[in-house]
Amino acid sequence: MNFSKEFTSAILIIGNEILSGRTVDKNISFISRWLGELGISVEEARIIPDKEVMIIDNINELRKKYQYVFTTGGIGPTHDDITSESIAKAFDKKYEYNKEAYSILEKYYTNSEFNESRKKMARMPDGASLIYNKNGSAPAFYIENVFVLPGIPSYVEIMLPALESLFKKGDRIISISVDARLRESTIAHDLSEIQNNYKEVDIGSYPYSNEKIFGTTIVLRSIDSIKILSCKKEVEEMVRKHSNL
Repeated sequence: MNFSKEFTSAILIIGNEILSGRTVDKNISFISRWLGELGISVEEARIIPDKEVMIIDNINELRKKYQYVFTTGGIGPTHDDITSESIAKAFDKKYEYNKEAYSILEKYYTNSEFNESRKKMARMPDGASLIYNKNGSAPAFYIENVFVLPGIPSYVEIMLPALESLFKKGDRIISISVDARLRESTIAHDLSEIQNNYKEVDIGSYPYSNEKIFGTTIVLRSIDSIKILSCKKEVEEMVRKHSNL
């Protein structure tokens, strides 16, 4: 299942806390599912540390390769939140206060200290457009085809859907799972044969074990509803055949 560039995207997760294992990423799953509903395929997801050179290099590579790039993390008030400044450098833009973002934050912190750390969240690349947080706190931003979101999953889930009108939508990506209580090696050959017959469907196999039970989850993805249902039927017949041996 091949997508033209206009319906492709990549996700860049930025943060030492993810790589250290202290925080479990939930954003890739949400963003991927949400984009799938719009017919936009996530072709790649990367996790990188809070290092300026790595952020710049990855942004410049991904924004040329895919139609849309989504980043999460590194836009807060602390010293290690360097995503905004790094993206400004990637685009060769000035890193400065966004007047509207500054005003939003100033209002949000009316009853508490609006200190330099909090003001930092209003700094972003010159020419960036805001992504609003309906809770009234710090906005995120996008510049050209790069959408820069916070790392907090609940904020991503609020802010991303508000951007839907900005994206060119493709055919919805359908995903179907088939559970096989069989080892992956048992069905590998037949699954390859089915894949060869269904070029319009991506077939993935994911082994699992639960106590003494070994099995494989087979995931089908396609934008063709007729082909994916036909493929599902063949996969289920193949699973039944091996289960009865």
